[in-house]
Amino acid sequence: MGKLNDFVRKCVLGISGIIISVHINYIYAQDTQQDSITGKVHQIPDVTVSARKTPPAIKATSPFQVMNKTDLERLGTYDVSEAVKHFSGVNVKDYGGIGGLKAISVRSMGAQHTGVIYDGVSVSDCQSGQIDISRYSLTNVSELSMTIGQTDNIYQSAKAFASAGVLNIQTSKPERENNLPSLDANIKAGSFGMVNPSLLYMQNFNQRIGISLYGDYMRADGNYPFKMWNGSTLIDSKRNNSDIRSWRGEANMYVSLRNEQNIQLKAYLYDSKRGLPGSVIYDNPYAAERLYDKNYFAQGRYEKLWGEKLKLQTLGKFNYTWTRDYNNQAAGITNDKYKQTETYLSATVLANPCRNLSISFAQDFAYNYLYTNLKNAKFPKRYTSLSAIAAKYETSIITASASLLNTFITEKVKTGKASDDRKRLSPAISISWKPIANQGIRIRASYKDIFRTPTFNDLYYTLIGNTNLKPETTRQTNLGITWNKSMPENSVRFISISTDAYYNIVNNKIVAIPTMFVWKMMNVGKVETIGTDVNVSAECSITDKINIYISGSYNFTQAEDITDETSKTWRNQIVYTPKHYGSGNLTLETPWINIAYNMIASSERYTFAQNLPSYRIEPYTDHSISLYRKFNWKKHNFKIQLDALNLGGNNYAIIRFYPMPGRNYKISINYYL
Repeated sequence: MGKLNDFVRKCVLGISGIIISVHINYIYAQDTQQDSITGKVHQIPDVTVSARKTPPAIKATSPFQVMNKTDLERLGTYDVSEAVKHFSGVNVKDYGGIGGLKAISVRSMGAQHTGVIYDGVSVSDCQSGQIDISRYSLTNVSELSMTIGQTDNIYQSAKAFASAGVLNIQTSKPERENNLPSLDANIKAGSFGMVNPSLLYMQNFNQRIGISLYGDYMRADGNYPFKMWNGSTLIDSKRNNSDIRSWRGEANMYVSLRNEQNIQLKAYLYDSKRGLPGSVIYDNPYAAERLYDKNYFAQGRYEKLWGEKLKLQTLGKFNYTWTRDYNNQAAGITNDKYKQTETYLSATVLANPCRNLSISFAQDFAYNYLYTNLKNAKFPKRYTSLSAIAAKYETSIITASASLLNTFITEKVKTGKASDDRKRLSPAISISWKPIANQGIRIRASYKDIFRTPTFNDLYYTLIGNTNLKPETTRQTNLGITWNKSMPENSVRFISISTDAYYNIVNNKIVAIPTMFVWKMMNVGKVETIGTDVNVSAECSITDKINIYISGSYNFTQAEDITDETSKTWRNQIVYTPKHYGSGNLTLETPWINIAYNMIASSERYTFAQNLPSYRIEPYTDHSISLYRKFNWKKHNFKIQLDALNLGGNNYAIIRFYPMPGRNYKISINYYL
């Protein structure tokens, strides 16, 4: 046990378990018979039986990571992008600064292979294929989860099966049964002129109707100082044109009808104006590019249950995105505007024909349209039909699932030639086995064949677009082992470990290559990825009131170009993919104050397919610390949090020539009811 405790102290990742308390009230000895000695009926005091439920990440047949509201609070972070950096196998493409664009890539496959689901409905961007997760606030999020490969949840839309990895964002819902309102008012302020007030209001009016309203505003100057080497020249300056103003609002309604029917409606808006400081160039620090974003969508979910044997869900969404890219550069003013709309419908039926077996069928339809003011634009339209059939068998010893996705895509354009129709079947299978019934060890294996369709930019963007592109195809294979143990009587109350080895192949990689006169999008790439993910978490108690939570992850990724043996890039690591990446969190909870320490580390990366020293980006580590406390004052509840970020003050770069802010500070004050 001493070795185990020592191991726990050194490890860094974790998933807190869920405590289930079963209260046994009013237990009477021999029912209500009288005591034969006293002639009285004796009531045995209430007994509470506590047991820890096995975390879903441990039982999953494919790598699955989850953070609930408590985990996110212990992490001490404010942004979705910062939280997902603590998921293993996930890289965040961050252009730096408070308003920098942020997209996620799973196991080096690229941001276009990662799906995002927001309250059960997929988010899409037909223009670039990348979802900017900086648009979503963490303040009203109740859970973040990440699935890599095949999912165990077969009761979902067909589109949820259509990505190599999926980030699922669940927002907070009203939970109080006494019909009293719940209020969370928050204001955050920090370095570089950052101010971010927000308000979350939730209430159940009765047993059938509830609402939640959320809104926030953020502004920041973002002109942080930095030092950065550009070749042999040290640049000591400030970022300029890095300001941001953004507004975000969300309204939800939850309705429970008779005969086990449920409806959820959502309206969402996001509006931002920001400067794009561009890459750091020593002889030309001027930047005047401005980006204007508007994203509005409305979505709904209807569910009908027929007992435990059959249920149906339907989803609908209309999405509108408007983008303006304005640049007053020396070569002349550019004012590019884009407008994309999406209409999306989905229906899923789940049946449980017999014990332990469930079967689902999902059918999706989507219509996408892109308008732009660019010359010679083709104004493409895309019609997508997705059909998925899936089955799952689950017992206490084994869980197995399989799915088959059928994709049919056809496109039309106003001018020029449209891309050919695309048809494809994509299978997936996964299994988890518990070899020893009374031990918390499980072995899992999964395989998924999936692809990503070329985006409108890939196909139709002026000059560089190529309508002859083929989809990128990926084959994912994963083999892992998970273990967890609950020890409520020990100082180490809980520990869990998961290790996964994976092998991925990406064919028909879409890249931009130079031709005689211009760059052109081409299918020329083949990438082989071999890697390992490790996750560790533990809960320790020093006293009854002092607890320690430890979590850590490590990811090894060898993602190499294997397109052409005669090429100079043969067996070179692909761009912006570190071989080693890890994160850790240590949280100390006391009756007086809570302390959270976070660390993220990355090895070197390269900005060019040929891994030459001139294209090398230095490795980095990022350390931060948070102090927070909850307290009550005259029936009012408060939480105050102080953060010191990037303690080393290192202006490291995730994207070359886009330095991250150095040491900076934040303060957050919450009032909640």
